Amino acid sequence: MAEFPSKVSTRTSSPAQGAGASASVLRPDLDFLRSSFGVLMVLQLVLGLLVWALIADTPYHLYPAYGWVMFVAVFLWLVTIVFFIIYLFQLHMKWYMVPWPLVLMIFNITSTILYITAFLTCSVAVNQTSLKGYRPYNQRSAASFFACLVMIAYGVSAFFSFQAWRGVGSNAATSQMAGGYA
Repeated sequence: MAEFPSKVSTRTSSPAQGAGASASVLRPDLDFLRSSFGVLMVLQLVLGLLVWALIADTPYHLYPAYGWVMFVAVFLWLVTIVFFIIYLFQLHMKWYMVPWPLVLMIFNITSTILYITAFLTCSVAVNQTSLKGYRPYNQRSAASFFACLVMIAYGVSAFFSFQAWRGVGSNAATSQMAGGYA
């Protein structure tokens, strides 16, 4: 017992320069881009951009129906960009107190419902607001088609996010820590 204090090292060390800064650097998660959620989000972003770009290139402000389609397409496109950035840079792992699988499931279900209304509104308004064969008619018809595809993409994402939220194949702890994407 008498030898104990002489064997204890009391030297202190300081952290290496820049070690703390490397922990705060955001790095993209390439596995997310290869996952079904990542692929679906990229698909939603590309198709959603097509929907609102096609409608925006027509005189949509003359018809309230297209105002709704523009609102849904642009709003959900921007929110999807936010979720894409959160998952790409693994910010959901830093904000662990948020139930991300539940948030993503609610967002995808809501987006599916909103895109159903946008698709139906756009499809019904095409014949009433445009002459067949002219440029606005073709653009609005294409926007309806792409709105249908985005609606399907959000529906598939809602199904996958429901499975992630329910914890299919894992428990809630591993689902949350794995990022909630398959």
